[in-house]
Amino acid sequence: MGAREEIDALGKRIGQSIIGQEAMIERLLLGLLSNGHLLVEGLPGLAKTRAIKSLAKNLDAELSRIQFTPDLLPSDITGSEVYFSEGGKGTFQFQQGPVFANLILADEINRAPAKVQSALLEAMEERQVTIGGKSHVLPELFLVMATQNPIEQEGTYPLPEAQLDRFLMHVQVDYPDRSAEAEIMRLNRSEETQNKAAGKAEQKLDPKAIFEARKEITGIAVSEPVEKYIVALVYATREPGKLDKDLGTWLQVGASPRGSLALDKVSRSHAWMHGRDYVTPDDVKAIVHDVFRHRLILSYEAHAAGVTANKVIDRVVELVAVA
Repeated sequence: MGAREEIDALGKRIGQSIIGQEAMIERLLLGLLSNGHLLVEGLPGLAKTRAIKSLAKNLDAELSRIQFTPDLLPSDITGSEVYFSEGGKGTFQFQQGPVFANLILADEINRAPAKVQSALLEAMEERQVTIGGKSHVLPELFLVMATQNPIEQEGTYPLPEAQLDRFLMHVQVDYPDRSAEAEIMRLNRSEETQNKAAGKAEQKLDPKAIFEARKEITGIAVSEPVEKYIVALVYATREPGKLDKDLGTWLQVGASPRGSLALDKVSRSHAWMHGRDYVTPDDVKAIVHDVFRHRLILSYEAHAAGVTANKVIDRVVELVAVA
């Protein structure tokens, strides 16, 4: 079985326990294949935690769940040097924190103060932790999925725009439809009644398949017209007034170069997942909202008019022609 077939089978196994959230599962796999991190926003109970737990259950990887709270310290995430005394001699030894796992669930990241958020985001960017002047490298397979509640703002510390930019994608999770809701209830009843002790051993995907897939994705072709289309989308957010009067009043700051890099990387992963060895404009359109959503700073006029980042991106995609 090739890498694509193994990733496809992984997605189907995750989908058996996550009902009605196919888009979130696909974004989770895209983040894994693109070697990037996800910020997932949604109301409680929409299977955000369950999704990454299901990924860890079906992937031979270690999962760490960090519940972010106002009293959390940076060392609670990264680890710290601990003094050990033995035989009359004392030494400091580094004790790894929960960030030294393959999959990290940063639950309610906006509930922790800036120092703690920065410690995690630095580890995400640098792929290492420096304690006491020594650098400790994080695992090669390393994915952070941070969650936040969009309606609870009391006692929270919103992530600064510069730190939001470090996430590859900002995924918004919505309610499932009616049929999926009924299926969720049936799944929950079956899980309550099944005898887990007598169940079969879970089939786990070897991480080598992820690394092999990443190698194949580097070979996905991006034609010059698609490159120009990606650049045009990015520049439409930086010079919105040239395209549309409303866009010019809605956008204060556009996407950074990380936005164009993310569009290129994720669109290649999207094309690979759908069995193509080249990127099409549809691949770019499929993921542009998740890539741009957290990279745009809207103006006061946009907030006053109730204009969302999604509406701005819709207008950009509508106005920017494919080269």
